[in-house]
Amino acid sequence: MTDPIRVLLVDDQALIRVGFRMVLEAEPDLLVVGEAGDGAAAIAQVAALRPDVVLMDVRMPGVDGIAATAEIVRRHPETRVLVLTTFDLDEYAFAAIRAGAGGFLLKDAERHELTAAVRALHRGDAVLAPRITRALLDRVTPQLSAAETTDAPAASPADPIARLTERERDVFLAIGHGLTNGEIAERLFLSESTVKTHVGRVLAKLDARDRIHVVILAHRLGLVDPDDPPAP
Repeated sequence: MTDPIRVLLVDDQALIRVGFRMVLEAEPDLLVVGEAGDGAAAIAQVAALRPDVVLMDVRMPGVDGIAATAEIVRRHPETRVLVLTTFDLDEYAFAAIRAGAGGFLLKDAERHELTAAVRALHRGDAVLAPRITRALLDRVTPQLSAAETTDAPAASPADPIARLTERERDVFLAIGHGLTNGEIAERLFLSESTVKTHVGRVLAKLDARDRIHVVILAHRLGLVDPDDPPAP
């Protein structure tokens, strides 16, 4: 039997943590291993419990979710962080993505969306709630572009995807549309293990930290429009 996905809940409101715990623990493959009410406690709990996924609130007293995410990703890169945000899409949530979070989930998400997001993040997929993808791109891309301009070596190619093979480009575009590894495998008639290999090569060749940066790059290059889902 496969080990359950170990989850840490981080939110300064105890009732919200109780609600998430009830939803997650109703699933046989998900296990809540701990809770934290602020970022400092979250950092300590990750070190002690080594969860697979952290559900991270952003606005908390003391050490907030941004600082906590950055520290957790730095110390424990194997632990994935899922940011919990509200519909108003404040800058704190976007900063958490830049700090290394693996995706966004709205706090008013349906039960099945929450459990699916935890599983997807654990598999290595990015999690971007459809309603906030456009806002993410509009507000994060200029910041990332500026950082990339400052940090990139002078010899960087004008077309960052020119180094990709034809199949890797197909995978790149599929990631840009937000498809999971399973969905990419079905679309391209490949095994999931082969897709995982291609995804790793795409990330390496583009020097992308994670799938979210690939999504942002695909949109910034005008290769994917979030308003136009990929054809079936």
